[in-house]
Amino acid sequence: MSDDERLSYASPPCFLHELEPGFRPAESAEWRDVARWRKAERERLIEARLAISAETRASFAGMIAEGLDAAIGAVGGRIVSVYWPFRGEPDLRPWLASVVERGGRAALPVVVEKAKPLTFRAYGPGDPLEKGVWNIPIPAKGEPVVPDVVIAPVVGFDPGRYRLGYGGGFFDRTLAALPRKPLIIGVGYDMQAIPTIYAQAHDIPMDRIVTQNGAR
Repeated sequence: MSDDERLSYASPPCFLHELEPGFRPAESAEWRDVARWRKAERERLIEARLAISAETRASFAGMIAEGLDAAIGAVGGRIVSVYWPFRGEPDLRPWLASVVERGGRAALPVVVEKAKPLTFRAYGPGDPLEKGVWNIPIPAKGEPVVPDVVIAPVVGFDPGRYRLGYGGGFFDRTLAALPRKPLIIGVGYDMQAIPTIYAQAHDIPMDRIVTQNGAR
């Protein structure tokens, strides 16, 4: 699949009804079965991730940071979007600060509107933050940017580098809408590997998956 073909797909708002009351997408029976399976698998994986001790997660985050450096290479002059850690995700904020120290620019994703692509705002350590959706901090005044590298946390991932997320479809929709394709890296722990996410036409694979044991 070419980049142009890949970018032509936008994720339908799977489970958007959980965020927006009254929303009911037109779905095939097959997609409903996949959606139910994904919801159950998502809950199982998040529970398992939260069971990892804070000390172990911190150790894993350092290993993931090393894997990101190896996968990305030089960051000088590049815009790298990370994320604010949520529900046991790897905390890459120290690594994000190191990106800035090495001459890169940092950004954080922002949910602007339900069922719409994310935007990315420039962010540097110490910049003012405000509460966004789910009370996740977002830059209060950062300018909109288009990242060269997007780091996306995973709930689960499969051998095809397809990402199981939280079910809102935000990342797939965002990647499909960007004016140019960034390097897309999913990050998580080895225990989040699953045989398949039952990828659908709207799902966009990551270019790399980085865990505490390196890149895939």
